[in-house]
Amino acid sequence: MRRRLRALAAALFALPLAFAAAPSAHAADPTTMTSGFYVDPDSSPKRWVAANPGDGRAAAINTSIANTPMARWFGSWSGTIGTAAGAYVGAADQRDKLPILVAYNIYHRDHCGGHSGGGAASPAAYADWIAQFAGGIGTRPAVVILEPDSLGDYGCMTQAQIDEREGMLSGALAQFNRQAPNTWVYLDAGNPRWADAATMAQRLHEAGLRQAHGFSLNVSNYFTTAENTAYGNAVNSQLSARYGYTKPFVVDTSRNGNGSDGQWCNPAGRRIGTPTRTGGGAEMLLWIKTPGESDGNCGVGTGSTAGQFLPEVAYKMIHGY
Repeated sequence: MRRRLRALAAALFALPLAFAAAPSAHAADPTTMTSGFYVDPDSSPKRWVAANPGDGRAAAINTSIANTPMARWFGSWSGTIGTAAGAYVGAADQRDKLPILVAYNIYHRDHCGGHSGGGAASPAAYADWIAQFAGGIGTRPAVVILEPDSLGDYGCMTQAQIDEREGMLSGALAQFNRQAPNTWVYLDAGNPRWADAATMAQRLHEAGLRQAHGFSLNVSNYFTTAENTAYGNAVNSQLSARYGYTKPFVVDTSRNGNGSDGQWCNPAGRRIGTPTRTGGGAEMLLWIKTPGESDGNCGVGTGSTAGQFLPEVAYKMIHGY
């Protein structure tokens, strides 16, 4: 907690200057308020290792995956969302660590892809859910990835549905600004081969990116860090040229160690990537998707459901085969 106290003291001494400069709602830096990233003690690989100590794959999965900081995903399965998010960030705060959370409950989620379909029952229900999510985090430091795939998943949507989705995302960002001032929120921007940089810049801007700390790339996908960094920089070039601002971005490196073979749903031969860290070509490289958790009933995960932990897939990802 010493870093938290130093950060608070620095903020208090800087108050006159801060008021004069009118800083943004995201002036606080949660990475300096904490001493490293939080390892989820109840992640699916942690639970599997604990339940299968005699399995020959357990030691490798524990060392290479279960003890790496990664995101916890929140949706309808999380129960009362304010309580669930609050308990998770509270546990991290007690350890002076920075938690990574994914908000994944938007109305008509995965509307076109289908493997992860679901989400809130209506735009109003989503607005209530995300307000409780932000309120649960409160003033404690956190990183939030906001609605993976939501801006890439436009292929089958009408303009009215797109406008509705962008309104939900903009409203969500406003809630975090009001209720969670020490949270960095990254609005998800898909991956480098989903939409060109100009298109994604427009979608981000229309969904309220100005209110966010930044945007996220490659969530649950496999493209290399270098390809994502180039794409993120291209999106920022478009944002700068069209709208006069740029934003930091993060890359999901959990499964990109071998890059992509062009498939997105449980492809074989993929490998874990750079563990969660700051820097690395982006603002942060984060494990957002848990290695070994299925993308759906497809590929090497045939017969599984999205989010189900598959130990053999996890083990093969450690070794890249």
